[in-house]
Amino acid sequence: MLTKAFIPYGGYYSSPFCRWQGSMQNENSIVLGAETSKRWLAEKGYDAGMFDYLYLGITISQLHQFYAAPWAAALMGAGHVPGITLSQACTTGTTCVFQAAVGVETGLYQNAFVLTTDRTSNGPHTIWPNPKGPGAEVISENWLMDNFNADPNVGLRMIETAENVAREEGITKEACDATALKRYEQYLMALENDREFQKKYMFPAEIKVSRKKSILVEEDEGITPATAEGLASLRPLIPDGVLSFGAQTHPADGNSSMIVTTQEKAKELSADPSMPVQIIAYGFAREKKGYMAAAPVPATKMALENADLSIGDMNVIKSHNPFIVNDINFAKQFNLDVNDMNNYGCSMIYGHPQGSTATRLIIEGIEETVMKGGGYFLWTGCAAGDCGAALILKIG
Repeated sequence: MLTKAFIPYGGYYSSPFCRWQGSMQNENSIVLGAETSKRWLAEKGYDAGMFDYLYLGITISQLHQFYAAPWAAALMGAGHVPGITLSQACTTGTTCVFQAAVGVETGLYQNAFVLTTDRTSNGPHTIWPNPKGPGAEVISENWLMDNFNADPNVGLRMIETAENVAREEGITKEACDATALKRYEQYLMALENDREFQKKYMFPAEIKVSRKKSILVEEDEGITPATAEGLASLRPLIPDGVLSFGAQTHPADGNSSMIVTTQEKAKELSADPSMPVQIIAYGFAREKKGYMAAAPVPATKMALENADLSIGDMNVIKSHNPFIVNDINFAKQFNLDVNDMNNYGCSMIYGHPQGSTATRLIIEGIEETVMKGGGYFLWTGCAAGDCGAALILKIG
């Protein structure tokens, strides 16, 4: 259990998420994330000189990624600090936050900045020399699609791991469609009153369309409306399966950032010092082969045990749900109402930039918990390779 690491209330932002091949498709995500962070820091009146270390979370390689973390630090105005680049697929964001918290907890540094960013659009196509191949034919990889379509350890597409869980737990297409519709309706909650909820944390990304012209991306792009009739009409992607396109996420582009610091500094930077946000516990897990969608359950159990809490103590729960099966299984295993999770949005609806997905979900969870007057907040999610992670915060 951690006792010394805090997030200033309001000391974070997320850009909008854009469906891949949208407005962010041509931006180097390291540059866009760093420049967005720099603009956000300036608007908040925060001095980048206060930071001691940078955690950069990214999963899709970009030009000059060799220099990723120190380059990003320089671009955002913190060129005096070193940093490290972390990649853990879908749980990258929460792992960056936890690692930053461990540094504060141990006194390694006092003020860390977590910058998470990704661009799934126009991903790299990599080749490796293969002198022993026929005619020295190269080995090649399409970073995004090749890895979505095959876990090299298991030989399954990601969707097949979710179908395995659905089959084992007796989850039906009707249950998937009903919960997917609920998730869309929960996202619409964030758009009410002129996007009142999203405006608590969302910061626009500036996209350069030419040397003299820029545009601001201020809202999520590429959200697909859902209806009960529409979801029922979609066929499962795998014969005899339960998951259609309407019950899973989509690749996206975007970035999210967060300050992790001491209790004293968090209070100084907070938009409301009466609402401390404390990082208290983390959990991780790896499920049996080909059951990625079930991994949040053991990860959450570990986090709860580390915090000496129960699932009933959680006031707000947010999950990374690339497939709606994740949520249905999670609720079943913990005896929860699946409709009580993921208010105001989730990655199944607004998309999955990977590196920044968990960070945005954590930010939204903090805001919802504050709206409820405080309490414990749980984030949980799966990651490629049948892995899972969970993070618990105490707010107020």
